[in-house]
Amino acid sequence: MDNVYSQLTSSLNDVESCLKELALWSDTEPPADALASIQPFAVDTLEFVEWLQFIFLPRLHFMIGARETLPENCGIAPMAETCFGGSFLDVDELIAVLAVIDSLLSESV
Repeated sequence: MDNVYSQLTSSLNDVESCLKELALWSDTEPPADALASIQPFAVDTLEFVEWLQFIFLPRLHFMIGARETLPENCGIAPMAETCFGGSFLDVDELIAVLAVIDSLLSESV
């Protein structure tokens, strides 16, 4: 399991790097009520990249640091493909990293 935690940490750092390279990283955190959404991917209150940055990345980093049980199933890459469909941004690397995270979480069970 330690290997999965290590690989996930590396992949999470890669997601952050991709978001910064694509100029999708924000220095401004959304309001607390937007972060408290209970909808999948907080689709009712956040853009997908905001969810990645302010909910997904911190939550997984916390879970890894606390050695908590990881989610058993993950489908973030398909959501990214949907959200970025038709975008002018070159998101192939970001989607590839998210697919690695999906695979690692599915295999960690």
